[in-house]
Amino acid sequence: MYPKIPLAQTVIQLCKAKGIKHIILSPGSRNAPLTIGFTHDPFFESYSVVDERCAAFFALGIAQKTQEPTAVVCTSGSALLNYYPAVAEAFYSNIPLVVLSADRPKHLIGIGDGQTINQKNVFENHILYSANLKLDLKDEKNVPNHEDLPIFKNLEDKFERLLGLQKGIQTFNEEEINTAINISKLKKGPVHINIPFDEPLYNMVEALSVSPKVIEIPFKESEIEEHILKSCFEDWNSASKKMILVGVNQPNSIEQKWLDELSEDDSVIVLTESTSNLHHPHFFNSIDQLIAPLSEEEQKQLQPDILITFGGLIVSKKIKQFLRKYKPKQHWHIDEKDANDTFFCLNNHIKATPNQFFTEFLPKVTHYVKSHYSAVWSAVRQDRLVKHKQYLKTLPFSDFTVFNKILKSIPDHSILQVGNSSAIRYTQLFNLNKTLEVFCNRGTSGIDGSTSTAIGSAVANEKQTVFITGDLSFLYDSNALWNNYIPKNFRIIIVNNQGGGIFRILPGHKNTENFDTYFETKHNLTAEHLAKMYGLDYVKASDKVELKGALATFYDAGEQPKILEVFTPKAINDEILLDYFKNLK
Repeated sequence: MYPKIPLAQTVIQLCKAKGIKHIILSPGSRNAPLTIGFTHDPFFESYSVVDERCAAFFALGIAQKTQEPTAVVCTSGSALLNYYPAVAEAFYSNIPLVVLSADRPKHLIGIGDGQTINQKNVFENHILYSANLKLDLKDEKNVPNHEDLPIFKNLEDKFERLLGLQKGIQTFNEEEINTAINISKLKKGPVHINIPFDEPLYNMVEALSVSPKVIEIPFKESEIEEHILKSCFEDWNSASKKMILVGVNQPNSIEQKWLDELSEDDSVIVLTESTSNLHHPHFFNSIDQLIAPLSEEEQKQLQPDILITFGGLIVSKKIKQFLRKYKPKQHWHIDEKDANDTFFCLNNHIKATPNQFFTEFLPKVTHYVKSHYSAVWSAVRQDRLVKHKQYLKTLPFSDFTVFNKILKSIPDHSILQVGNSSAIRYTQLFNLNKTLEVFCNRGTSGIDGSTSTAIGSAVANEKQTVFITGDLSFLYDSNALWNNYIPKNFRIIIVNNQGGGIFRILPGHKNTENFDTYFETKHNLTAEHLAKMYGLDYVKASDKVELKGALATFYDAGEQPKILEVFTPKAINDEILLDYFKNLK
């Protein structure tokens, strides 16, 4: 069965032709033609998620994991605005998200009709493309005002003219839909297709009335211009201090042989983050651990001649502060699409994938520059690791010790989704199991959709997905659990320190009523009743013994997803973290 409306048929057929398989639908009436079409076609995997904000992040999680466009479908009105946080995240994280919003016809907008807002170009500051489709001409009431039409000589002439208008509208809509989806696939980002429907909305037919044209993406293999490579060779071969800093990066996107080759160059150090998904014994994977204790003289010694960056946004504030103060002579960013001037010294945007650049560049590097850069900082790193382990032995039960235990417990080859704020920052301080694939919403770094994203990611793969989050982030997105698609092997670990613990390490007047209420937002809520309501197994821990016991069986197979809530003493967490960096000195 198909929706009767040709425009709905056109959207659905083109989504199918473009391989958009996952469709996340939120209930509504105006989007009924799309819902009918998607849910009656076995090609599509359709999901019903009531809360549009959760639905959009759920879709984002699928697209983040698969790197393929995923569609969200909503009714008209404020429903569409609830997509905005996820759209912004997709925009800054280069995730292909396709927003399909149903709308009322133009003549019903701005007259006080219900569930109606100005939907045209609503995401214009955070979208790669906005397609505003045209309403089908189904009868005379949809015809433009008579003054916009020529005078018809007879009735036959009138119908020929209307037929021509409909053909023009159909062609326009096909081209706009093709363009939007192609851009999302090619440039990896969000697009918005706004689709007006007039009533009746629920009529169905057994045969398609339109056969839309599929416009393929023009494939053009990108090449790095020879003069750019030549300039890079000259600078590289003369620099004795070269730093490579990697942000958010898809797993297995860089060939291991290039990582090995970089590690053998004494003039190169490679700094990675938990979200970089790159591993090598010689790489520096806990940046803050390295940077925080440095004296001013040591910082000057670490200052690179050349900085190469690739991947998404950087978590570490300390490396940002360092590189803004001690700027490299040159900053090259490797990315097919964008280059952020994060450190205010960008002078070379190399439009290629990192793997493509290293494939064309490294084999032609003529010689290694004699340098102690790598050796010196490798020795510093080893000293940091020794002090890190010593400090851990002295600690009481706290956020720090909990993250240490949790991160060591995650089974091999799992997907690790990490919430924002303190969760990702604690994760950055530890060596992770290199078989894990790590994801975090670092585009906008918000806490608003972390749980929904993690569940979407879990749905998109068969591996076990483990989600680590803080209490505020979890409670903020608790509607994420309101769906029927959470896999049985999905695991949530909530580190509950009764508020926004990260604010306690920032400058401010702690332990006052004002701070507790408006910054830390102190609370006594737990996830126990939410787990019961949504049918998840629940276990809690409040000390080392309970945590060890809970983790012993937490990842085992079961009939329901599981939540482990770990309660830590908020009064000491901030001091332990601040003392950690002092101790590294």
